[in-house]
Amino acid sequence: MSDAETAPPATLVIFGALGDLTKRLLVPALANLQREGLLADDTTLLGVSYHDSDDAQLVDVLDEFVENDAGWDALKPKVHYLKGDFTDPAAYQAIADKVKGNAVFYLATAPGFFGTIVDRLGEAGLLDQKDGFRRVVIEKPFGTDLASAQALNKQILARGGEDQFYRIDHFLGKETVQNIMVARFGNALLEAVWNNRYVDHVQITAAETVTVGTRGKFYDATGALRDMVPNHLFQLLAMIGMEPPNSSDAEAIRTEKAKLIAAVRPIAPEDAARGRYQAGTIGDETVPAYREESDVAPDSRTETYVALKLAVETWRWTGVPFYLRTGKGLTARDTEIVVQFREVPVALFPRDDALPPNRLVLQIQPQEGISLAFVAKKPGPLMETAPVSMDFRYADAFEMGHRTGYETLLYDVLIGDQTLFQRADQIEGGWRAVQPVLDAWAAEGEPEGYAAGSAGPASADALLERDARAWHALS
Repeated sequence: MSDAETAPPATLVIFGALGDLTKRLLVPALANLQREGLLADDTTLLGVSYHDSDDAQLVDVLDEFVENDAGWDALKPKVHYLKGDFTDPAAYQAIADKVKGNAVFYLATAPGFFGTIVDRLGEAGLLDQKDGFRRVVIEKPFGTDLASAQALNKQILARGGEDQFYRIDHFLGKETVQNIMVARFGNALLEAVWNNRYVDHVQITAAETVTVGTRGKFYDATGALRDMVPNHLFQLLAMIGMEPPNSSDAEAIRTEKAKLIAAVRPIAPEDAARGRYQAGTIGDETVPAYREESDVAPDSRTETYVALKLAVETWRWTGVPFYLRTGKGLTARDTEIVVQFREVPVALFPRDDALPPNRLVLQIQPQEGISLAFVAKKPGPLMETAPVSMDFRYADAFEMGHRTGYETLLYDVLIGDQTLFQRADQIEGGWRAVQPVLDAWAAEGEPEGYAAGSAGPASADALLERDARAWHALS
């Protein structure tokens, strides 16, 4: 059982109740919260979808994805189903008849429904907080460019206050991501060197071995940049680069994140590389080229890989480049942040030219942990040095259990803590920074091919090589 307090009771209304997000991540996370005693006894779940179904059938579907333990057994009787068209006002009247008091509306739907659902909730009075809190969780992608993100923010904020909208980024539910602030602001020795005097550059990577698979229709209209950069990677960037907040209050933290994102200089197209996977082998599996995937246009110009060089114009970071990369069909699944420090001013000891400088690696997935690489003396009579590392792994120190990454985020929505959720200005700041690249790529050019199972396109390596740097190897 957790030491955290039980969240207040609420009805969780999930739009898209039969989708993969609900089945594979949201409901298993709720079952975990139930098992840990963090859901109130009278918390209920109402699934909404356009399919013909009922309470028992929804439970049967979810049974395939949720571990049969005490948490799920206790949650099952509280699961209900409502058939409804997301665009039909009658569906929202039916929801209003079932929902009293506190409610959370989770939009686990295609992005095209976000604005419509919020409008319908507002029209039905479901965002009125006179009888309890009413909160809306919105998945990514939030917009497709700066203009659409601004329009969506304007649309939803016409229906409620900023404190009612939780723009979710599941990366921020991972322990290592949350630990970035603790590592930085809870350890004087790290914060003392967290600046352009000691840091040479920072790399942020989100690499996936999986290809597009059955998501071709969505991905071909989105691409790697829109899918990952203004949300996931910029949130990691903000946590690494932000100034210390004046308190642990959610708004103080979100304000510092917004300031950091606003300080990112718009990215020049020459500081961006894009790629698209070709046929290749990943592990023991042979995969087709991106253009041969199901529901992908044969003349598609969509990228499956992007690498960027960013400049953050703040007192702390001016002169320190931040390199971001993300892609599908790569050699390893690896999400990490690498903070590489400068060389020592004078090399007092004999050393191999290839010996790396000090490096801090925050591993987010698949193995959550932190590693510090430094130099030590080799045993023996000669003064010889060698690279070594100190490694911390969450699974070695703590009982992690089987978690989806959504537990903390769902709990925070229920208790009203917006620390790990994006504010409107953060969203728009991310899109503003990448808009020049989006415009340039829409006008001309093709992504560079790279073999599935490789580390990505040659142009991504060249992006760092021109600065006499190299990517940290995927592992």
